[in-house]
Amino acid sequence: MPLMCALYWIQFMDKTTLGYASILGIQHATNLTTNELGTVFYLSYLLFEFPQNLALQKFPVAKWMSINIFVWAVALACHAACKSFTGLLVVRMLLGACEGSITAGFLIVSSMFYTRTEQTLRVGYWFLMNGAAQIIAGFISFGVLHINTKGFEPWQWLMIVTGVMTMILAISFWFLFPDSPTNAWFLTHDERAKAVQRIKENQTGVENKHFKMEQMIEALTDPKTWLFALFSALNNVSNSLTNQQSLIIASFGFSVLQTTLLSCVPGVLEIFTIFTGVQLAARWPNSRAYVGAMYFVPSWIGILLLNLLPWSNQAGLLVSQFLAETSTPGFVLSLSWLNNVTAGHTKRVVTNAIMLSAYCVGNAASPLMWKDQYKPRNHVPWAVIGATYVACPVLLLIIRAVLVRENRIRDAEPVHASEEYVIERITEDGKRVEANIDKEFLDLTDRQNRDFRYVL
Repeated sequence: MPLMCALYWIQFMDKTTLGYASILGIQHATNLTTNELGTVFYLSYLLFEFPQNLALQKFPVAKWMSINIFVWAVALACHAACKSFTGLLVVRMLLGACEGSITAGFLIVSSMFYTRTEQTLRVGYWFLMNGAAQIIAGFISFGVLHINTKGFEPWQWLMIVTGVMTMILAISFWFLFPDSPTNAWFLTHDERAKAVQRIKENQTGVENKHFKMEQMIEALTDPKTWLFALFSALNNVSNSLTNQQSLIIASFGFSVLQTTLLSCVPGVLEIFTIFTGVQLAARWPNSRAYVGAMYFVPSWIGILLLNLLPWSNQAGLLVSQFLAETSTPGFVLSLSWLNNVTAGHTKRVVTNAIMLSAYCVGNAASPLMWKDQYKPRNHVPWAVIGATYVACPVLLLIIRAVLVRENRIRDAEPVHASEEYVIERITEDGKRVEANIDKEFLDLTDRQNRDFRYVL
């Protein structure tokens, strides 16, 4: 868990360095806009998302992620050497391609180590490191702003510092992060067996390296896959605020130093909202949709105020900007929820890929709406974000209704006698023998296993 938190912190900080670099001089030095490169990053993420998920199933999860982190560290440090749009385009594409392995890999690992209730909390814990990244990146940016080196600007130092930090983490991941409970170096043989047994209640198995076409087809024809994907795409339209945030705060009339420090505040809010959101969802049974929808309310208020307050009300606009960014728990809960209601390793890999591809679509399209013609009030971008914030809680409630209906159908089905499942295995001396196995550890999908019940 500490390594997962550290990596999610680093990956978000690395991804948002472009936003901080925008107020440290990168736009003037390379003649570009953050909108262009923000879109390129997520298009690359989208292009490589399915291959990354297939690789995560085929290869050891930890080792594959470590390789991606290493490449990404090198690409990040290379930002400092870029003097044109073309150079930055290449390194941003590499960052997007590599990041496609991280969230997908974490969802797979979380499902192998934790029960469904624990997953809700653990996914929240590593995701809230995005907030910590905003705080730490703000202070790092504040620090490099005071570095005066001839021929080497503050934004270049920002890229070098974050690149070195990422490289250290890549090496740590290779040696310390386990691929599954069955080979976790910090567990004894007895503890590994117990770790596998304790997730029996999930009825999702542990891991299967064989890609099953029938499970992929089931994932593609399952309505909840596309409901979650639509939610993911719409919810992440607002994610363009990550790179726009510093520019928006500066437009309120704050200096570069003030903007750099104020950019830390959304990070604090994100930590608070995600932590309280996952705690509520874990303690209040069957409440994921309700809790996720609830956190959109402050965002509605923030967007309304941003559009209605006079431009001279600097403090009011700043608070409204912060309120508009409080809806993150909805997406965090949807990630763990999709993982909880999907069984079958191949099916989970495919649904994760679709969910994260939709995440890329929302993120890739959203930077394009921040045009100079809409400044300084940005009424059009805020209206688009407001519309998605109305649609998203509705989608969460629709998903819940679909799952409730499916559970009722299964509850009404006749109870069959316990079936015995037998597999053939080869002993150490080469003999083929049959062995009984619990259904919970078979690689059955949630549709195939009629004893599976969807958490709400």
